[in-house]
Amino acid sequence: MFDKFVPDKYYKSIYDIDYKALKKTGVRCLIFGLTNTLVPEGVNKPDKKLKDLVEDLKDMDFEVIILSNQSKKRVLPFKEGLCVDSAYLSFKPFRFKYRKIVKIFGYKYYEIACIGSNFIFDIYPANKMNYTSILVNPLSIDEYVVTKFNRKIENKIVDKLTKKKLFKRGSYYE
Repeated sequence: MFDKFVPDKYYKSIYDIDYKALKKTGVRCLIFGLTNTLVPEGVNKPDKKLKDLVEDLKDMDFEVIILSNQSKKRVLPFKEGLCVDSAYLSFKPFRFKYRKIVKIFGYKYYEIACIGSNFIFDIYPANKMNYTSILVNPLSIDEYVVTKFNRKIENKIVDKLTKKKLFKRGSYYE
């Protein structure tokens, strides 16, 4: 059961991921979480550093998609500012928006990597879909109330994973 919470890869941030190596494995589509993955809570538009990263990813022929549980109002400035596709009100960890992406874009499961800062809303559904799951550290400790509650559950999961020697916070790996 707990193996579905173990990320395939673990990096400090989205800026530390080896995207060239990911591309060599056949990944063509990158699905990012928004809050605390791309930007901290409260940041309402992409900064230059994020824009530059996304442009580099597009230059590498990655399809970049933002998949968020946030509202359209929250997601739209990032969709427009980064010129990427997005899905809002995604109801992660449920998988129907992930399936919709496959249906719309036609990717195979092995061509998709999901990148997020949350075990329950990002890693678990990616693993259930057999996508490459990539965990990054949350950008901020300031989070929405629901996410704070979720982090308490997540901490219990991480404790179990650590006891089983399946995962350890701060021990990054590819």
